[in-house]
Amino acid sequence: MLRLASLGSGSKGNATLVASQDTVVLIDCGFGVREMMARLPRLGLEVTDIDAVLVTHEHSDHIAGVSAVAKAASAPIYATHGTRQSGKLDSARSVVEIESDSRFAVGDIEVSAVTVPHDARQPVQYRFFHNGVAVGVLTDLGCVSAHVQKAFSGCDMLLLEFNHDLDMLRRGPYPATLKRRVAGNYGHLNNDQAMTMLMSMTSGTPNIVVAGHISEQNNSLEAVSERLGDWSKASQTQVIYATQSQGFDWISSDTAPLSVNVA
Repeated sequence: MLRLASLGSGSKGNATLVASQDTVVLIDCGFGVREMMARLPRLGLEVTDIDAVLVTHEHSDHIAGVSAVAKAASAPIYATHGTRQSGKLDSARSVVEIESDSRFAVGDIEVSAVTVPHDARQPVQYRFFHNGVAVGVLTDLGCVSAHVQKAFSGCDMLLLEFNHDLDMLRRGPYPATLKRRVAGNYGHLNNDQAMTMLMSMTSGTPNIVVAGHISEQNNSLEAVSERLGDWSKASQTQVIYATQSQGFDWISSDTAPLSVNVA
């Protein structure tokens, strides 16, 4: 069995966990050590339970706390060469360089690093596999390429970016340059793009979809849930919403979540 949880999801910091019975993997850490120490007990974990830290890219909301947390956990960091060359991991004790679109193992969990279109040096997102269960973590991409669509089809659980509502972004407070960056092909997925990806899956829809990386300025839980509502009923897919302050509690593909965060 694989489990999936988050300690926070959004532009102020991201930290996602995937765990088997024997292995705990942290994907990104945009929080400092003190904040992580405060958040981890919500999931029944201590920092020393973390076996590895996987980095998707070098933006601060994903990497700011990686080196310090990895040191506290005595855990290796996995990152692409481009991410490492950003200098954001220079203080890290142990970095394992991985190739884009490579496969490797962390304990008893198989990992695929999938190239995504984002404005970073060598960004990847991750798909995990253990005992017949597949879990995808897919945020921070400006569009869904054919490569991404194929790589994340067939997941039992999928954490998928619903970053912004296009109308809210256009009307919102961001400067024009930032609006173009967010909405561009190397920015972030909007609600329409995320829905198109879900509806285009040909090898089976996930049992559980987690809507994540939801912008607090340019989106709302109401807007996302409105888009997902009819689809989730038709596909019989459970939908969970990851928040900046709480993330979401442990879920697995064969059990209901302990709690569902909707605010």
